[in-house]
Amino acid sequence: MKKIGLLSDTHSYLDDAVFKHFDGCDEVWHAGDFGSLEIVEKLSAFKPFKGVYGNIDGKDIRVSCPEHQRFSCEGVDVWMTHIGGYPGRYSPLVKPEIMINPPKLFICGHSHILKVQFDPKLQLLHLNPGAAGKHGWHKVRTLMRFVIDGDKIEKLEVIELGER
Repeated sequence: MKKIGLLSDTHSYLDDAVFKHFDGCDEVWHAGDFGSLEIVEKLSAFKPFKGVYGNIDGKDIRVSCPEHQRFSCEGVDVWMTHIGGYPGRYSPLVKPEIMINPPKLFICGHSHILKVQFDPKLQLLHLNPGAAGKHGWHKVRTLMRFVIDGDKIEKLEVIELGER
């Protein structure tokens, strides 16, 4: 069993509350648009960390975080990328692969729209944690926590950090 803390779109702002909310997590995952390498370094120093770069991230972040991460967590095939779209409207960058080899859990950021949606056609769970930073058009900063236990994704929580 692994407890996961998930965030995205920090845009160079990392609220101290993230560390409180993710203290009980085993790993922290960031779905891109860090905004600064300092965010990557702080999260990496805090917990075992996985992250993907976003469209605003520079070369310094792209060197340490790939565009896509596909990995297994417990018994779950996970694919994390920044610009991925959502069920019925996947990005052309991921659509060919996702249609022939769908993961069980597909995570992306970019839109700043918190979304949890099951894709019945591909039998995958899509998560977008919204935006944890202060830059963008979202009104409330958000994070997610969940548990992966064997092949099950459960105990999903949405955490609001306050207004942008």
